[in-house]
Amino acid sequence: MTASTRRIARQAGHQTRVIKRRQRLADFNNARALLRGFKGETYLNGIGVLSQVGRVASELGRRAILVRDVFPGADDFVKPIRDLLAASGIEITAEIEGARPNAPREDLARITETLRPLNAEVVVSFGGGSTIDATKAAIVLCTLGGKIEDYFGTGLATAALAKSGKKLAPHVAIQTAASSGAHLTKYSNITELKTGQKKLVVDEAIVPARSVFDYAVTFAAPTSLTADGALDGIAHCLEVLLGAVGKPYYGEMCDVAREGIQLVVEYLPRVMKDSQDHVAREALGLATDLGGYAIMLGGTNGAHLTSFSLIDILSHGRACAILNPYYTVFFAPVVTEALKMVGRIYKQAGYTDADVNLLGERELGVAVAEAMIEFEKRIGFPATLNEVPGFTYAHIERALHAAKDPQLKMKLENMPVPLTAERVDKYMGPVLRAAANGDLSIIRNL
Repeated sequence: MTASTRRIARQAGHQTRVIKRRQRLADFNNARALLRGFKGETYLNGIGVLSQVGRVASELGRRAILVRDVFPGADDFVKPIRDLLAASGIEITAEIEGARPNAPREDLARITETLRPLNAEVVVSFGGGSTIDATKAAIVLCTLGGKIEDYFGTGLATAALAKSGKKLAPHVAIQTAASSGAHLTKYSNITELKTGQKKLVVDEAIVPARSVFDYAVTFAAPTSLTADGALDGIAHCLEVLLGAVGKPYYGEMCDVAREGIQLVVEYLPRVMKDSQDHVAREALGLATDLGGYAIMLGGTNGAHLTSFSLIDILSHGRACAILNPYYTVFFAPVVTEALKMVGRIYKQAGYTDADVNLLGERELGVAVAEAMIEFEKRIGFPATLNEVPGFTYAHIERALHAAKDPQLKMKLENMPVPLTAERVDKYMGPVLRAAANGDLSIIRNL
């Protein structure tokens, strides 16, 4: 090959890379624009943005507590964070180990007791959803006192702050996993390990003051963790979309859900085939961020509610992934247009041959559910609860009992077909039994 030929080849290669880069940016432009509209200047996301964390935190205080995860490789990110904070004039007065998966109450208590006497000007969390959720709750307990039970439900921390005249310490949440969107939202999920039950604080007061997500942090994540997180992102988008039908924010939610679900359906299989596909991992980061946007527009419902009773056998995202097709059949008669939109995404990706535009009500729900199940099977997920090691019908009884708990009633109220505690056994029971054995025909519609 002559020098001239090599030069032409290099130029062609460069042009190809530029074209691919432009195509990727074009693919993600809608997602980026939606997130900018959602969080504005309070959210720093993308590839390589971790380098700006010192500037972000310095806007909120000079004495910081760092609550951090300890996953393999975490120190490779924590050391630069320490250095960046110091370079911005921020003193880290203490480091606290973050929470285990599902933010157990015991971990919340430990973080709270360590944090309480330190009087931090700003709290910086570095971790996945569990550590960020535990940090949110710990800040509430350090400021307001009491027990976490005092704040399970909606708006109770805000009410206590108004009564006391106190303010929460500002929180900079640095996300490490494409999953829950905890760094963007008003939710803190806390788990009682003894009973295997998760409950949540829902409160605008606990939304982190600043959020940072460098998607490069996820590049080495195990594919199983990545898949769990991505399906949690779909669950957020889907559940809020179906619950938004007939509400003022439905149009906005359609835009968010369409983009978020499509990114996962298109790019998760790529990561499962090649864990080093960084373009696909960036797409999943954007998708799960859109899931966070979704749950700030409206609330999740059936699958999330039931997942809170399955924490001893399933990760959160995997539980929601198994359950959502079955709840989709239950909701189908009242969410037809929304399901047609979702069905088109799965059809375009090759997961169903059904003409979803011509189907209606339950028939449409079954077609979309089957497409979702096919997608999950192709990425190696179980399609039923009976396939999950450790599952028993006692889990269904636990879930039905939890659904009647007043502290979780917001999940019933968020359903497109709102249920009361009195109707749970009659209508939710068949949904959960169908999720166990895969028989969609036993699901009753209201």
